[in-house]
Amino acid sequence: MSQICQMCQKESPNHPITQSLISRLRSAQRVVALTGAGVSAESGIPTFRDAQTGLWAKYDPTQLATPEAFARNPKLVWEWYEWRRALRHDTQPNAGHYALAALAKHVPRLVVITQNIDGLHQLAGSTDVIELHGNLQRNKCSRENIVIERATARPTAEGLLACPRCGAYLRPDVVWFGEALPRDALERAFVESTQCDVFFIIGTSGVVEPAASLPRYAKRAGAFLVEINPEETPLSAIADVVLRGKSGEVLPEIVRRLEGGD
Repeated sequence: MSQICQMCQKESPNHPITQSLISRLRSAQRVVALTGAGVSAESGIPTFRDAQTGLWAKYDPTQLATPEAFARNPKLVWEWYEWRRALRHDTQPNAGHYALAALAKHVPRLVVITQNIDGLHQLAGSTDVIELHGNLQRNKCSRENIVIERATARPTAEGLLACPRCGAYLRPDVVWFGEALPRDALERAFVESTQCDVFFIIGTSGVVEPAASLPRYAKRAGAFLVEINPEETPLSAIADVVLRGKSGEVLPEIVRRLEGGD
């Protein structure tokens, strides 16, 4: 059965769950952190569905984030993603992002596997990040499926960007509904999950596959599972430690204790 504690400023530094986790981290050789939308939400980035505000409130996001929608109306889809990029431009990493980057300094190896597309982990200083759903800041050719730098793209009369190689429209380098996750990223995510000593599940609902299967694979391979989430998820039952709180509050406390700040 999972052990559950409420992380707060008044918690005893000798809390047995915390000490158990800190001991695990101090002896760990490989640590993996799976992050979801809850981590980015703490920076003020709306979740996928919450992003339907203002001019975009009348659109169903599932009808915009598909290859079919792009083929039908590429300008509409492009403008929606440009709006989302503008939202991302006005945000910064939060304490949780920075704490994960700091945690990497205390373990021999830490890999972040993220379902987020905002690039905030890298901006905070994390250097080994597996992006399961792509990155909002990148563009790729809709025909050749290769990343194209914006500076090299060719503007079109429709106000879009075209591939300088083949002339096809560029699209955001993100995974749309109906598309498979990047094979290399997914394969590496499963390999890292089955080879780690400690596996963090942070700010994710635990229902989106195949990411939701990663903690289960890690658990079967012998990893110590730690869930950080304000709410219960389907993965709570298999976690060895469940910390009910926001990542921006819990992760900095974990780092502080690793640094001997008890």
